[in-house]
Amino acid sequence: MSRHNRIGKLDAAKLAKLLARYARCKDRSVVLGPGVGLDAAAIKVSAGTLVLASDPVTYASDQLGYYAVCVNANDIYVSGARPRWFLADVLLPPGGARLAERIFRQMHRACEGLGISLVGGHTEMTPDLPRPMVAGFMIGELLGKKPLSAGGLRAGDRIILTKALAIEGTALIARDKQKELAGEFSQNLLKRAKRFLHRPGLSVGAEATIALRAGAHAMHDPTEGGLLNGLWEMAQASRLSLHIDADHIRVYPQTQALCDRFGLDPLGLLASGALLIGCSQRVVKDLCQQLEAADIMFSVIGSAGTGSPGVHFTDGRAVKRAVTDEILKVFRED
Repeated sequence: MSRHNRIGKLDAAKLAKLLARYARCKDRSVVLGPGVGLDAAAIKVSAGTLVLASDPVTYASDQLGYYAVCVNANDIYVSGARPRWFLADVLLPPGGARLAERIFRQMHRACEGLGISLVGGHTEMTPDLPRPMVAGFMIGELLGKKPLSAGGLRAGDRIILTKALAIEGTALIARDKQKELAGEFSQNLLKRAKRFLHRPGLSVGAEATIALRAGAHAMHDPTEGGLLNGLWEMAQASRLSLHIDADHIRVYPQTQALCDRFGLDPLGLLASGALLIGCSQRVVKDLCQQLEAADIMFSVIGSAGTGSPGVHFTDGRAVKRAVTDEILKVFRED
């Protein structure tokens, strides 16, 4: 077997170069950072509460490292915490050593932009792996006295959705199916859809910070299964009935166009980048004013009430929880 196609850990010299280039820790709280042969990171923290989250990125993407950082950071943000330290298991297909540079560079840029330190992980080439994968682990510091959760909704709370549906799903389809779609859609539409990764973007840090400061009761970032699953998860966790006005849910035209092309329901398509916020009537006006001042698009889409946990559209339409994400209809043959 050639060195290029070897299985197992990435070549030590190659890994050392990547760590030196992309994982230099300036954060003084990192006592022991990433290094070849090191199995753990050590972080010194002041008295407080750490918030931990992990998420793998398994769908094909040319921005895998960026995705991994953002989706893991979002889980920290919605808990009312600030993401600080990131570890990543980078699994590469045989012969995929060259991909490591790109993935590390993307993780570095994403971490740098969000004020996060890349402190460790594991990198190897794995047999029978058709595409690269990143399993991330994020650690954050709680900002308040208690963490928030999807289960913090209270009866009477208003539900706010930031940005719009299926930002992540739109970007994935446009980027991974661009050759197939080039003859069917304008270059401008596809270019705009591909840029959804960064504008409106996958991170919910800005709006989560505003919601926390305004006194939100609950936050949740809808991901797999789209907005519908996100709402169902909030309803179940809070043991409340959610009443949603579908007319107030925003859909970008690029998203709708791609969903129409592949026969997808945008309500059930990968939704990282949007944030669900639950807050009392007393603070909803102030929160919305702060979102508007920050130039973050939002809409008040419904309310929480007592009753059997579930999601109900105000127009009487039946609402079913997504069993699988709509994206699988696009990539099921890949």
